[in-house]
Amino acid sequence: MLLVTEMESIDYKDEYDHLYRQPESEMSLVDVPSFDFLMIDGQGDPNTSEEFGDAVEALYPLAYAIRSIVKNEADIKYVVMPLEGLWWTDDMATFDVEEKDDWQFRLMIMQPPVVTREVFERARETVREKKDLPALSNVRFESFEEGLSAQTLHVGPFSEEGPTVERIHEFIEKNGYSRRGRHHEIYLSQMGRVPPERMRTIVRQPVEE
Repeated sequence: MLLVTEMESIDYKDEYDHLYRQPESEMSLVDVPSFDFLMIDGQGDPNTSEEFGDAVEALYPLAYAIRSIVKNEADIKYVVMPLEGLWWTDDMATFDVEEKDDWQFRLMIMQPPVVTREVFERARETVREKKDLPALSNVRFESFEEGLSAQTLHVGPFSEEGPTVERIHEFIEKNGYSRRGRHHEIYLSQMGRVPPERMRTIVRQPVEE
């Protein structure tokens, strides 16, 4: 009798575990290569900004629609990657995790190598036919290479992230680097589904010598 087994899901967090499996209370230097992402930009406090909520609502259905196309046509099943956010202000020297109203953001979800721009556009049309999402047309498919970066893991609510950010900045200076680029967060815990005290967020900061 032929046994039919379920297609195994690829989890790219395992393949790139040094980038997505950060140990708690440990600082790391990582070299982040170029990946393709779904991206969307906006501005404002993520706790109150309608723009932020619309961006999240557009990204996830699109990411799952892309996965469905890949599964059906390429016979590849994978785990949708976590939401990531780049955060910045016009003057990054004064960037403050407590002053969120002036923040600008770029929300992203990494896409596997099998995903193409053509698949992205087809998936967007599929989502558009099913849902009225104000920000869907603002999502784009782009590559992003972060390069050398310092990162650590923050466990707890976003409101208590300040000391973690301070520690990573101290680590960067102590090791002879300076900050560049934008404050980066990777949300390993899905927002709204995990108690705030158990939220796991990788905090990453690009650096240069």
